[in-house]
Amino acid sequence: MANDKTAHWKDLLRKKLASAKQDGKTEEEKKAEETELFTKYYTEWKGGGKGEVDSFKHIPRFYYRLPAEDEVLLQKLREESRAVFLQRKSRELLDNEELQNLWFLLDKHQVPPTTGDEAMISYESFLKVGEQAGAKCKLFFTARVYAKLLHNDPYGRISIMQFFNYVMRKVWLHQTRIGLSLYDVAGQGYLRESDLENYILELIPTLPQLDGLEKSFYSFYVCTAVRKFFFFLDPLHTGKIKIQDILACSFLDDLLELRDEELSKESQESNWFSAPSALRVYGQYLNLDKDHNGMLSKEELSRYGTGTLTSVFLDRVYQECLTYDGEMDYKTYLDFVLALENRKEPAALQYIFKLLDMENKGYLNVFTLNYFFRAIQEQMKIHGQEPVSFQDVKDEIFDMVKPKDPYKITLQDLVNSGQGDTVTSILIDLNGFWTYENREVLVANDTDSNTADLDDS
Repeated sequence: MANDKTAHWKDLLRKKLASAKQDGKTEEEKKAEETELFTKYYTEWKGGGKGEVDSFKHIPRFYYRLPAEDEVLLQKLREESRAVFLQRKSRELLDNEELQNLWFLLDKHQVPPTTGDEAMISYESFLKVGEQAGAKCKLFFTARVYAKLLHNDPYGRISIMQFFNYVMRKVWLHQTRIGLSLYDVAGQGYLRESDLENYILELIPTLPQLDGLEKSFYSFYVCTAVRKFFFFLDPLHTGKIKIQDILACSFLDDLLELRDEELSKESQESNWFSAPSALRVYGQYLNLDKDHNGMLSKEELSRYGTGTLTSVFLDRVYQECLTYDGEMDYKTYLDFVLALENRKEPAALQYIFKLLDMENKGYLNVFTLNYFFRAIQEQMKIHGQEPVSFQDVKDEIFDMVKPKDPYKITLQDLVNSGQGDTVTSILIDLNGFWTYENREVLVANDTDSNTADLDDS
């Protein structure tokens, strides 16, 4: 059958070519027609029949080109369309009155007995509330949500308060996502650095805990806040962060915690976004800047913290990090501080590992460890201490990390071991090494002091 079809096409081609000789066409025209015919028949022979070609017409369009900068009308249309879409999504969320009504219905349908102080609700009553609460609440009243909140209640009920908090959290997440999307100029689900700066700048007046900040400090505060987002959520330095990632991490919670007018002093001190924390970091930067030129030289940075970071490590900082005529600006300093204050975090370990990996091989070997620890030994001599043997320290590091390759330590090995902060402290900071070396004495002292406190009480 296939041979008959092939012969048929050959005959058609021969006839067409024979007739072409009589029609007075140029060689180029004949060549183009020949190619067209060959393509047509070859496609049919390979199975690309008419029905299959027609099916391409029914494939929906899945790519829409973004308007170029000079296409002003298209850009305006896109912006307006996004604004209308976000407004519609915002109207779909529960407002305060609807949330109050939901709480009233839940409280009205609670099922006794209470568990402690917690009011409970059964699945049957849960469904009844869902019917009465309105269309906006429908997505919350599902078997899946109920099962998520079902714990060990002997009557198969869930806590009304837990369910209401779940609804509140979901509403807050959607509100926040819409709020962040308003600053997404490109409309691609990302925020650039300038977008996030605008968001935080306009958020400041709504945070009572920042009321005391001088307006002249706003730009430094915004820079301090934005750097934490980008340091941890943009490790590849793409210059943009997914809005989903911002919502998934706890940083936005920490930032919006500043709405609480009665936030404790301890909470403020531990919150990177609080006024005391931002002023502390900026104050340290100013104190280090002895020549008051707004930048930090290597010598000025060497006094950071306890002043015990090794010169070898600081050399690497100035070799790898962005500097201006060999000096560090405030933004680069913030990355440095975030890395050293959060050494347990993968992003911080990645920052420090890059500095330790001098040859950019992707791993630390014995030579690298020896190179950095030699600076620790030299500092010990300066302080009148007996230097510790590198061989002992090297064995302890490899025992702590347990790398896949017994001769190389990768970044993933450090992260997986859970000892990355200890290892990096041993290699870059005399004070960190001293703390590790005297850990047993420090634990014993803590135990003695706790015992003394108990005896006094």
